[in-house]
Order: sequence, then structure tokens, then C-alpha cells
Amino acid sequence: MNHMHWKRTFAFIFSGQIFSILTSSMVQFSIIWHLTETTGSASVLMIAGLVGFLPQAILGPFIGVWLDRWNRKRTMIISDSMIAVTSLILGAYYLWGDPSLWVVYVVLFIRSVASSFHAPSFQAAVPLIAPEDQLTRVAGWQQMVFSASSILGPALGIAVYSATSLGAVLLLDVAGALIANIMLLMVKIHQPKPEVVQAPSFRQEFILGWRTFVSSKPIVFITIAMAGFSVVFMPLAMLFPLMTLEHFGRGGYSASVIEAVFGIGMIAGGVLLSVLSSKWRDSTYMSASLVIIGLTCLLSGVVGSGAFVAFAVLSFFMGAAAPLFNGPYMAMIQKAYEPETLGRVISLVSSIGMLSSPIGLALAGPVADRYGVQVWFFWSGIVVALIGIVVFLRFYGKAGEEQVQG
Repeated sequence: MNHMHWKRTFAFIFSGQIFSILTSSMVQFSIIWHLTETTGSASVLMIAGLVGFLPQAILGPFIGVWLDRWNRKRTMIISDSMIAVTSLILGAYYLWGDPSLWVVYVVLFIRSVASSFHAPSFQAAVPLIAPEDQLTRVAGWQQMVFSASSILGPALGIAVYSATSLGAVLLLDVAGALIANIMLLMVKIHQPKPEVVQAPSFRQEFILGWRTFVSSKPIVFITIAMAGFSVVFMPLAMLFPLMTLEHFGRGGYSASVIEAVFGIGMIAGGVLLSVLSSKWRDSTYMSASLVIIGLTCLLSGVVGSGAFVAFAVLSFFMGAAAPLFNGPYMAMIQKAYEPETLGRVISLVSSIGMLSSPIGLALAGPVADRYGVQVWFFWSGIVVALIGIVVFLRFYGKAGEEQVQG
């Protein structure tokens, strides 16, 4: 594939995906805001988070094996079409009247199943389009689009939702999926035929991955810390809109501002990490990230109802601290294991993190409903900051990370 051809092919595919990613981001925020505004219940938001998250958590470890045997372009089209159909159905419900909560939950569940196939198919298709020496550049483009969507999606979603209805936002998602699929149909992706091999044994692969994973004690320790962090922090993604509505008494526009500020903070944190990456050890960045996130959560739990600007500033620093954990954590894993076992370990570690989150979602709903959303912010902040201190003490000195790198 010559230089211009791969760029043209990638431009066609990714220009379509931009519409799909952006409209999906609009829908995701609009549904959460609608549930926040109409029910005011943290438990309802947590259930919505669970049904929209569990399929990806459960299917995650196995999807890679299936995708290596399926046509990736066809998988992307089918999964995006499934998302479009569910948006069309739910959009029709909202245009004709309010559907019951169980209908919303079912739609969120199906969208999550489809998304769990779509995202990795797209990632697995990229090396079939771009030359190997251009993959890092392509990854940078992808990160920019996802970050921009996380900032623009909530703002555009709430603008359309406020001007029209949730049904209109959902129909826009259908249009986004159609554009993405049309662009995909216009290009050819040269996928190599899979070798004829025995059906994979998930049990054997899981055991091998687990044995490799536990061979590095520092990584096991950090992963346990990450799981604890996920339990208390991940529910906040669902509770941010409720915090804006209940505590500050503000509307959807203000809630979208918080989402945008958090996203801008993540971009700033990523830039900071790339500039300062060699200044400190990986464990130092991770412990600093956890302490900063913990303190910003704790302070968010005590700010007064008139201090919305202060909450926005705290959200920015909370977002900025997140890449300081995720990037170094992955770097530690990459240093600790041989390349041929890395895929299984990353899949296992990802599933541990993803399966920790529903535990937090199940706990956060009743707590926030009974004691108020600020209580979860406050105590989660204390827990996260303590985890950060423990991580720092565990790797204080050189011994801990020398084991990882060796």
C-alpha cells in the first residue's frame, strides 16, 4: 500500500468514525442527564451504569480471540448497525412518550455489547491500513478525536436535548452510525485469512495469563491498588451530573461544562506526562496521581452549594491527574513481562479493573441516595488518597521498581 493510498483509506474510515464517536458521546451524556433530571435517583444512575458497563467487562477478555478470526470491517459495520437500531427504537419511544426504565436499561445493555466489539475491531483494523512506522502517529490522531469527543459530546448533546428532546439526540446517533458505515463500505481493508487452528481454549489461556501475571509481585500490588481505586472512583462518572443538579441546583449546560473541563484536564495531564516522563519513576507518578485525585474528590465533597466554579476547578485537576496513573501503570506492565505474554496479561489486568467498577456502582447508588452525593465524593477521596500513600510507601527507594524492570 503506497503512502497516499493508506492515508486516503484511513481518512475515509476515520472521518466516518468521528461522526459515530461524537454522536455516541452525545447520546451517552444525554441519557445520563435525562435519568438524573427525571428521577434524581443515584440508584437509577448506578443501575444504568451497570447495564451499560458489565457486558464490556465480561466480554473484554475473550473478544480479542474472536476478532482475530472474524472480518474486522464486517464486525465494525454490524456492531455500529446494532447501536443505530437500538438508538432508533429508543428515540421512537421518546418521541411518542416516555419509555419505562427497563426499556432504557435493555437498550443500554445492547449498546454496550455492540460497543465491546466495535472499539477493539477498529483498533485491530488500524494496522491493516497504516504502515507499521505510522501507527504511533495514527494512535495520536485517535487520542485527539476521542478527547475532543469527550469534550464536545456532552456540550452538543445537552444543547440538542434542551432545544428539542432526547429522541432527537438518539436519531442523530442513527445518522452518525449510517455515515460511519457508508464510509467503511467505500474502502477495502486487506485482512489476512486466519490460519486453520484448533478452537482456542479460554480456560488454558486464562490460566497461562494468570500465572504470568502473578510472577511479578510489584505489578500484582499495583493492580490490587488499581482495583480498589476503581471501586470508589468509577461511580463518580455517573454521579457528576447528579452533583451538579442536586448540590449546586444547576441544569444540563452546567453538567456538560464539568464533563468538558474534566476532559480538558485529561488532555493537559497527558501532555504534562509526555514532557516530564523521564523526571520521576513510574510509581512516583502513580502515587502522586492517586493523592491528587483523592484530595480533589475530598474537597468536592465539602464545597458549598454556591461554589460551582471551585467544583469546576477541582474537576480540571482531577482529570489532569488521571493520565499520571494510567500511562506509568501500563509502562510498568510493559517492562515486567515478555512481549509474547503481554497480550494475555493486559487483557487480564483490564478485566480486573473493569470488573471492580460494578462493585463500586452497586455500592454508590444506595449510599448517595441515603446520605447525599457529596458523601460518596468525600469518602472516596479519603480512600483514594490513602491508596496513593500506600503505593508511595511500597515503592519508596529503589527495590520495588528494580524488581519490575528486572
